[in-house]
Amino acid sequence: MSIFEVVGGKKLSGEITPQGAKNEALQIVSAVLLTDEEVTIHNIPDIIDVNLLIELLKEINVSVNRIDRHTCQFKANQVDVDYLQSDAFHKKSGRLRGSVMLAGPLLARYKKAYLPKPGGDKIGRRKLDTHIIGFEKLGAIYSYNDNANFFTLEAKELKGCFMLLDEPSVTGTANILMAAVLANGTTTIYNAACEPYIQQLCKMLNRMGAKIEGIGSNMLTIQGVQKLSGTTHTMLPDMIEVGSFIGLAAMTQSDITIKNAGVKELGVIPERFQQLGIQLQIQGDDIHVPSQDVYEIQTFLEGGILTIYDHPWPGLTPDLLSILLVTAVQAKGSVLIHQKMFESRLFFVDKLIEMGAQVILCDPHRAVVVGMGREKKLRGITMSSPDIRAGVSLLIAALSAEGKSIIQNIEQIDRGYQNIDERLIQLGASIKRVTA
Repeated sequence: MSIFEVVGGKKLSGEITPQGAKNEALQIVSAVLLTDEEVTIHNIPDIIDVNLLIELLKEINVSVNRIDRHTCQFKANQVDVDYLQSDAFHKKSGRLRGSVMLAGPLLARYKKAYLPKPGGDKIGRRKLDTHIIGFEKLGAIYSYNDNANFFTLEAKELKGCFMLLDEPSVTGTANILMAAVLANGTTTIYNAACEPYIQQLCKMLNRMGAKIEGIGSNMLTIQGVQKLSGTTHTMLPDMIEVGSFIGLAAMTQSDITIKNAGVKELGVIPERFQQLGIQLQIQGDDIHVPSQDVYEIQTFLEGGILTIYDHPWPGLTPDLLSILLVTAVQAKGSVLIHQKMFESRLFFVDKLIEMGAQVILCDPHRAVVVGMGREKKLRGITMSSPDIRAGVSLLIAALSAEGKSIIQNIEQIDRGYQNIDERLIQLGASIKRVTA
């Protein structure tokens, strides 16, 4: 177990480049199973979740040539499908939420797949209904093993159909999409997620020979093909890291330039931080966040208190609500943060309150932040990272606080942010990684 020792109160400065997108990587790396030809992927984030998924591919006999930490060549021409039934696969895949993304490609090519109950963050219920119902509509039959906590999926053949998803699930859309590209006939997915990462997956699959229309909309039409070929793909910058660095700059009164931020793919993210009063200067594909003594939260036009909430794309990603919440702590004014999707994601605010923040947790989904406008500093405490995004939110709070903070369970942070301590130290942060 490792911890971060953080000495706060230091202003940071310099340039930082976001890693490749974690959520895109889990889909794209899984998609290599759809072909027996070579697939080369660039800008892979060097993080625990993605590296664990790559290890899973190796264990089912996918050839992996890691050219460097951010570039891999994959070739899935000798997949050991029987290994999917082993206890070793069940144990390792059960640790990783992203392993569910293997089901669609495996079902498409080998007509069988195994789905673990979701692992990863403890942020509330993460159901698989959308995935399994979609696979059923394509012709798969599933069973559940209570002892192993695993779903088994099998199909004699997959047939295209029309389906209306019960929710625009990003992972559900991606999984069903990957199963449908090799199905017989035409599949229409209505109420599909349309996040940039789904668009990236669709574009990659089309380069491999798939026939997908409606990219960027909530209705995808997939004409099944018999075989896909190899390709080369480059990940987008991680929009969650971009938002994290904006929040970090604001909270620590720092002057930071975020290089190669993928500005065109950020949607409403810059606007939501601007609503907190944060100045952003877009310079080509870079974002400059200048040092601000005070930033003031906007109100609605009629004077009502601002509400920020998550919503399917092109709305705000739920992964950034924890960052926005902690950033609002030192703003001037008040804001209601409404986390609609997960019922446990706001529970980390008790640590912010212990640090001196003025936050009212209304219920599992809503918190009111009464900004302190720099009139008081947060104080350093000992705390534990409950999930990836809350962990980085607490790290931002610690970097802005007076005194020393200890952050435990930093493996959660490492799951989503590569070498975050080393990268922030280069900006002037005081962070020490200590292994117990």
